[in-house]
Amino acid sequence: MGHSHPHPHDHDVPESLPPVLDASIPDSELSPAEVSRRGFLRRAGILGAGAAAAGALGGGVAQALGRPQAAHADRGGNGELVWLAGDHHIHTQYSPDGMYRVSDHVHHASANGLDWMVITDHGTDQHAKIGVEKVNPDIQRARELHKDMLVFQGLEWNIPSAEHGTVFVHPGKDEVAVLKEFENSFDGSVKKASGSSPANEALAIAGINFLADAVNRKKVRDALFLANHPARKGIDSPHEIRGWRDAQPRIAVGMEGAPGHQAAGIKKPNGPGSGRGYYDSTPGKDSFPGYPLESYITYGGFDWMTATVGGLWDSLLAEGKAWWITANSDSHSVYGDTATRGPGSDFTNNGFYNDPVYSGGVNLGNGDFWPGWYSRTHVGASSRSYAAVMDGIRAGRIWVDHGRLLDSLDVSVRAGGSRGTLGSMLQAKRGSDVEVRIRIGLPQEANWGTFVPQLKRIDVIVGDVTGPVGNRDTFTTPNTRVVQSFEVTAKDNGREFVFRLPKIDGPKYFRIRGTDGNRSAPGLMGASVDPNGPAADVFGDADPWQDLWFYTNPMWVLAH
Repeated sequence: MGHSHPHPHDHDVPESLPPVLDASIPDSELSPAEVSRRGFLRRAGILGAGAAAAGALGGGVAQALGRPQAAHADRGGNGELVWLAGDHHIHTQYSPDGMYRVSDHVHHASANGLDWMVITDHGTDQHAKIGVEKVNPDIQRARELHKDMLVFQGLEWNIPSAEHGTVFVHPGKDEVAVLKEFENSFDGSVKKASGSSPANEALAIAGINFLADAVNRKKVRDALFLANHPARKGIDSPHEIRGWRDAQPRIAVGMEGAPGHQAAGIKKPNGPGSGRGYYDSTPGKDSFPGYPLESYITYGGFDWMTATVGGLWDSLLAEGKAWWITANSDSHSVYGDTATRGPGSDFTNNGFYNDPVYSGGVNLGNGDFWPGWYSRTHVGASSRSYAAVMDGIRAGRIWVDHGRLLDSLDVSVRAGGSRGTLGSMLQAKRGSDVEVRIRIGLPQEANWGTFVPQLKRIDVIVGDVTGPVGNRDTFTTPNTRVVQSFEVTAKDNGREFVFRLPKIDGPKYFRIRGTDGNRSAPGLMGASVDPNGPAADVFGDADPWQDLWFYTNPMWVLAH
């Protein structure tokens, strides 16, 4: 999954659902083979009565169902996926707590090796009135000047009754109009709908439905929503996450597996001395009461929902729900930078701060990194295009890393004569052998921390697919664990590690993580589930460069 750079083109569009997954087509209009396949998915707990709910599983489902795919549907011009690194959570001078120009972030993202990025200024009264429009010319100019960078316009949604989320759309003539109407109609801050209540939860669902309708009406070519720093305040309840995903699985596709603000944990006086990701909260009046105190901190820089083997993320995957993880910078003000906000700024009236200026000193109290400096989200795309990146995210072809722990990663699963990559879903007969192959490219030069990181261990995590849960506030699953670990040395560059599971006895999913091995501890579900998981980050003393991890999204094998 290394980088390649074919010529830009943007003709690929989201494909329609195959008949097996299209809820509008009754069983009576399907062929016997299609009825059998639909029935299998229902029995496996992957597909509910509303067949379209599986649509978010993207191209992987289509492949599992045997739908013929054209070469361009999941491959680049050289026959392989194009793995493009990016960041979907970036703030500019149009955010009330930001300061940088769009061009500042684009320059740094490009220098740091990113291929795509999303500008996500905060939803506020000023942004809703004028900010969405005022930032757009800066984005348009960046697109013209930086042809090698895909620059999306989005915003950071104050989700009614919940935390924040990235919302972004495919570029087009109505991108500003759709984002402006969305923010004015559904932003929790703008609508004074931040508190936890059934009415505010319903407003959040209405917002997601609005985005789906905008795509269906061709106001915008595509739209996506991802939940940001989901466990930070404990206000993204399990049933809300399930509700977002189930309402529009082609729009609501995932969450930050690792938050931004990764420099925030650097010890004073050399850093802010806070928690990684600014995870510094305790339960409040709107927090979900079932979450333990352990959920309010990060583990190896990753959110508790992702870092806990057998935890909330795994509970969704065990249902067969496609819910993907990402990592990004959440860049507002950069650690070690010398800039300050432009003098004479009047954000309240203007909706932006004046251009930043040189301050004459290095600011070690900032908690962020530039896009691509530390966190990267790698997306398997069919081409270097806006549509292909969005399709790749929707399909779950994603792996994330910190500190450039890996140069490249190629993960595949093989079963029943079929092969799939991240996000895919294969069918196999019960009793078939499953093989997961992991090929790594180790870094050969120093990262932005000025050292060459060394991957020390790869973990294979396997879970049973148990079907829908009775209680939608469930955030654990009993049958997911680390099943094998591989030790890695500097000599293993380019090596392929193979995990084999003989005679699979039911539907399962597989995901991979890896670490530099500097800090590990038994997982929160116990050592028998996760003997060497990420350790809890120490508040006020968590150097992000000394605790590096990578995570992949899952692959399913549906044995029947």
